[in-house]
Amino acid sequence: MRKPSKSPGEKIVKDIKRATRKQYSAEEKTRIVLGGLCGIRPVSPL
Repeated sequence: MRKPSKSPGEKIVKDIKRATRKQYSAEEKTRIVLGGLCGIRPVSPL
């Protein structure tokens, strides 16, 4: 079964969201994980 193809507008929006997604450094990723394990910072808003 094939998935229905997306309209060109939906593809453009998806491409923009992908391009503007926040990039985290390795140190920041580690800080987020450790903070989540310790309960310091909730991970869900990220």
